[in-house]
Amino acid sequence: MLPDFNRLKLFYHVYARRSVAGAARDLHVTQSAVSQGLAKLEEELETPLFTRVHKGIVPTPAAESLFNMVKPFVEELESELRSFAASKKQPWGLLRVGSPRMFGKIYMLRVFASFREKYPEVSFFLELGGQEKLLNMVRAGDLDFTFSDIFFAEKADLSGLRDFAVEPVIEEEVILACSTRYYEERIRGDHSLKHLLTLDYLAFRPDQLILRGWFKHHFKRQAPRLNISLTVDNIQAVIAAIDEHMGLGVIASHLAWEQISRGDIMAVHTNKPPISNTISLVQLANKVPSLTEKVFLRHFHKSMAAMEMHKDFFKLWPQP
Repeated sequence: MLPDFNRLKLFYHVYARRSVAGAARDLHVTQSAVSQGLAKLEEELETPLFTRVHKGIVPTPAAESLFNMVKPFVEELESELRSFAASKKQPWGLLRVGSPRMFGKIYMLRVFASFREKYPEVSFFLELGGQEKLLNMVRAGDLDFTFSDIFFAEKADLSGLRDFAVEPVIEEEVILACSTRYYEERIRGDHSLKHLLTLDYLAFRPDQLILRGWFKHHFKRQAPRLNISLTVDNIQAVIAAIDEHMGLGVIASHLAWEQISRGDIMAVHTNKPPISNTISLVQLANKVPSLTEKVFLRHFHKSMAAMEMHKDFFKLWPQP
């Protein structure tokens, strides 16, 4: 069984000062408390640690070995505790953030960089992934919070979010898109439901939630079985497959804006506005945020406003 840590702390100060009285002053306790704790530690270890002489104490070889083991831990702990106390006065330490892949790569890294210019004592861990993975990491305490896609929130079953506080952050325009070549060869201006159901589709994950949601939004009905030419687990791969003329996929327009601007990718419109996907801040409902988290989230919202991200996220249709 490990010795009591308080006794090891007493020993550390006695050894460092070579004095019971000096250790007592450092620790703000009585000399008697130090002597009793030291005696108990020697009893637990079944070995003497100091030889008592007329004007002090002399460490034994066992004490030297023990001190070399204890010293790095005690000194690192004291340093970390001082830093921990400082973190209550200014942002400090590691902030663990989750994000959808593209949102994280394009936008979050900018926010991290500008935040560290102000608060260089803060470092970041960024986990990129899908909603289920990121929410599970927040629930397990592996992330402080995450930004998450909440598609079709007004229709979705959000019962799985009951453990979380969900704050909408920004809406992004979601479109059905294909390459211009695919459009000219297969669609040719016919956006009717009957014709669209004959085409090839690129699915984001096997559940096809986004594709099914697009059809329900635009045609007020669930699409029957679609001809899925490719299923992938991230939107970036959907965009790459669109570039290769493999079919139609539902994407956020701003993620493919360069290709859309060049005329390489086209959106398939109906008489209804595009769907909005909500990117939300998600954290545990009962969590008390640290100072670092509070300051970072304020910085995040200011950065979003400064970058005018809403203009990037709604390019084909005015923001609602």
